[in-house]
Amino acid sequence: MLALYKHVSSSFLCRYSPSPGPLRRFVGILSSTMIQFPALFILLGLLLLANSAAVDRTSEEGEAAILDPNQECTPYNYATVTNQMNSFPQVWESASILSDDAAAFAKWSSISANIPTNIPQKTQPPPSSYSASDPDCWWTYGQCTTPKLADLPPDVAAASEPSTLGYGFDDGPNCSHNAFYDFLQGQNQKATFYFIGSNVADFPLEAQRALTDGHEICAHTWSHPYMTTFASEDMQMIKLVVGVTPTCWRPPYGDVDDRVRAIAHALGLQTIMWEYDTADASVDGKTITDQTVVDNYDSFIQKASSGAFNSTGAILLTHELNNFTMSEAVNFYPQLKNVFQHLVPVGVSLNKTQPYVESNYSLPTFEQYISGTLTGSRGSPNSTTALPSSTSTSLRPPSTSTANSAESSASKNSASSLVKTGYNQILLSASFAAICFHFFGTVDFLMI
Repeated sequence: MLALYKHVSSSFLCRYSPSPGPLRRFVGILSSTMIQFPALFILLGLLLLANSAAVDRTSEEGEAAILDPNQECTPYNYATVTNQMNSFPQVWESASILSDDAAAFAKWSSISANIPTNIPQKTQPPPSSYSASDPDCWWTYGQCTTPKLADLPPDVAAASEPSTLGYGFDDGPNCSHNAFYDFLQGQNQKATFYFIGSNVADFPLEAQRALTDGHEICAHTWSHPYMTTFASEDMQMIKLVVGVTPTCWRPPYGDVDDRVRAIAHALGLQTIMWEYDTADASVDGKTITDQTVVDNYDSFIQKASSGAFNSTGAILLTHELNNFTMSEAVNFYPQLKNVFQHLVPVGVSLNKTQPYVESNYSLPTFEQYISGTLTGSRGSPNSTTALPSSTSTSLRPPSTSTANSAESSASKNSASSLVKTGYNQILLSASFAAICFHFFGTVDFLMI
C-alpha cells in the first residue's frame, strides 16, 4: 500500500509540478489521511486497478463501453487489420492497386470497357476553360446530379418519401464517437454513415459499432480525395473489418462526374449526394465560423417548417468528423425531429432493403421503419440463416439473469461473430474500391 501511495504521490507531483508548495502540503495531508484511514486507500487503489483492468480494447462491445474520448482515441492493435495491412495502401495515402493484387487487376479488367475515355481528369477548382454547358455532369462545377452519359442512373440527392430527412454523417468512424452513438441509441435513431477506409483501418472497433447498432454503412473512399482528379480505377477495408460490402458511396466534397459515376456504377455502387449543406466540416474561423454552421442548420430547419419538403424529403450534409460536428448534430436533433415527420437512414428512405452485397443483412422498408421495426434481418455472414427483424437499437446483447446465461452467451457469440466477420468484409470491400480508382485515375474509390 505504501508503494502505491508513493507511486500516486510522485506521479501527482510530476504531472502538476508547476506549483510544488501547495502540492507538497496536499501530499502531507494525503499521507496523514492514509495513516488514519488505511482501508479507504486500499479500497481506492483496488478500484483504480479494477477500472484500469476493465478496459477492453479487443472487442466492439468493450470499445463501445469506453466513456473517456482520450482513451477512445488512443491507438490500439486489431489483429484482423494488422495482419492484412500489407494488402492495402498506406493509410491516408492515395490508393493504388498493389502490384501483386491479381483480384483488383481482374476486377478493373472486367469493368474497364464500360468506362468512358473521352471524359478527362479534372483539376480543382474548376478552371474557366471548362465548358459552361457542363458536358460531363461535373457536380463540383454546377451541382449536376442527372448524368449526361447514357445508361447511368441519377445520383440520390433527396429522400424520396415526403417530410422525411435522409439522416447521415460523413467522414467516420471518428475515434471519439461513443457519446454520439450512445445518444443516437438512446433516441432509437438509425442513420447512414459514410466511412473513410483509412479511418476504418485506424479504428476498426469503432467501425464495427455502426453495424452493431443497426446503422447503414456506405463507402467514402480510402483517403478522401477529389475523385475527378484521378485517372480511371476503396471497399475492401470495410469488408475486412465490418463484414459487409456496401452498395452505396458518397464522393468526397461531392466531386463526381460521369466518368467517376461510370466506375461506381460498374462496381455496383449507388452515388449518394445532398442538396443542403451545414458546412460543419468546413469551419476555419474566418470565412466559415461556428455561427455559420448554426445559421445553416437554422435556415434548413426554417425551410422544412415552411413545408418545402412536404412532397419530397431532403438529405442534409453533416459529419462525424469531430466533437463540434457531432455536438451540433445532437444540439439540432430535437429541432429536426420537430420539422420532419421522419428521420431515417438514406437506404430506408429509398426502400432499399438490400444495402450490402451479402444477402444475410437487410434494412427494413420505409413503412416498417416508421412503424417501429428499426432493423432488418441479420444473420451470420457465413450462413444464409437470418435473424428476425427487430425494434431493438443494437445487435449488442443486453445483460441477462444467471438463469439465461447460456442463452445470453450464445446470442452474444453469434452477434460478435456477425460483427467481426461483417467488419472484415467491409474493410476488404472498401479497399478494393479505392484501388480500382487510383490505379487508373480513380482507384481510391475501390479501397474505401
